[in-house]
This record gives sequence, C-alpha cells and structure tokens, in this order.
Amino acid sequence: MLDEIVRRKEQEVAEAKARLPFAELKARLARHAVERNFRAALEVPGKLSLIAELKRKSPSRGMLRERFDPVSLAQTLEAAGAAALSVLTDEPYFGGHLDFLRDAKQFTQIPALRKDFILDPYQVYEAALYEADAVLLIVRILSDAQLAACLQAAQGLGLEPLVEVHAEEELARAVRAGARVIGINHRDLDTLTMDSDLSARLMPKVPAGTVVVAESGVQTAEDVRRMRRLGVHAVLVGEALMTAPDPAAKVRELFAGM
Repeated sequence: MLDEIVRRKEQEVAEAKARLPFAELKARLARHAVERNFRAALEVPGKLSLIAELKRKSPSRGMLRERFDPVSLAQTLEAAGAAALSVLTDEPYFGGHLDFLRDAKQFTQIPALRKDFILDPYQVYEAALYEADAVLLIVRILSDAQLAACLQAAQGLGLEPLVEVHAEEELARAVRAGARVIGINHRDLDTLTMDSDLSARLMPKVPAGTVVVAESGVQTAEDVRRMRRLGVHAVLVGEALMTAPDPAAKVRELFAGM
C-alpha cells in the first residue's frame, strides 16, 4: 500500500509542477511569513496538547465521516481545546484536499499541519501557499537527501517540520537530520498494524529538547494518560474524533481530568 501511495504521489507532484512550475510557485511565496508557531503550540509546560486531525477516510478504516465539513469541524475542535490541527490533503486515499487546509486555517486561530506524503520540496512550498504552519515529513518514504531538502525548504519558509518515525533506525535518521519535532507513529505504514508500545520504547532515545508527538492508536482516556506519563508533548488524534457523533464531546472524554 505504501509503495502504491508513493508512486501515485510522485505522479501527482509531476502533474502539479506542470500546472504551476516550481519557479513560479517560489515567486508567489517570495514574501511568505508564518504567523502561527506550531511547535510553541505543542510545547506547553505541564500539559499534554492535542493535534486534532481532519480526515475523511483512511486505507485502514475506509470512510470515517460521510458529512465532512472541514471548517465546521476545525472550529468545533478548536473550541474543544485543540492546540493545533492536522489536515489531510491527500485525495485518493484519505479524501482530503489542499483547499481543506486553507479553509480550516482561515476560520480558526490555531496552527495547521499539512499531512500528506511529502516527497519533494515542491510540496512544502505548496503547503505554504495553502497557509500551512507545519508539514509532515515521513522518514520511511524519504532518502536522507530528500529529508534534508524538505527540511531545508520548510525551515526557509518558516514552516515547522513534524518528522515522523516508526522505528529506532528512523528516529536516529530524524535526529541526525536535525528534527526538532518528532512524531512517533504507532501504526506501521507498510502493514497498517499497530504497536501501542512503540512510544514507550523510543522515548528514552529521543534527545532532550525535542518536542514529541504520539500518533495513531489514541482512542481512550487511558491512552491519553499513558502518553502523558511517557512524557510526550502532544497526541495526534484523528479516527477517534472523526468517527465520533460529537467530536467535541470526544475531546472532553479523552482529556477528562487532565
């Protein structure tokens, strides 16, 4: 599945470059500035922050939310206490769109992450054009050269890279590349299986001063409490919120007593 997604994404990027050449995209962003600090929103002393994800469907679960209004959902989740938003922009596999990112950003006051399969600095500039404050970089699908190029592009634009890992070797690569915000994804992107103990194994190996986000598999209040005990700074929650009849009530349930 992951190989298939990457091949399709490479084609999408080539098509996007044909529609809007990279030089023109860069020119449009010549005076770009990021107004919302993604890292600072997560790094709150004594508090576990929530990154609330807007995701219509997923390869592992299928359709999550038939009635999907990104603006209404973003506003609801912000009011419920989300520190930041994660917006899926991949269309074929997750039902996302770049417009969802811009719309969610324009009608809220919290930072927004572009969550997609980013392979090329072009996509980082594209994220900035659609008003992202941060971008997801998945170590597993990037060579060291690609990772470095995407990190450099993000930092040049003022976007915060959330560098995602799923294994100790990937964590080491992220650290070598200079990642300041690392996401530990409990879901293996190759097999889609969950490893709920991954954060516990990797947290001792994360350098001090790094902001850590636990991703995938956070479904209950006990999951949230466990992540807090491990010392992560934030949890990224998507499916539990998108499948809930009342996403705000689900946030209150997850963070009860926190």
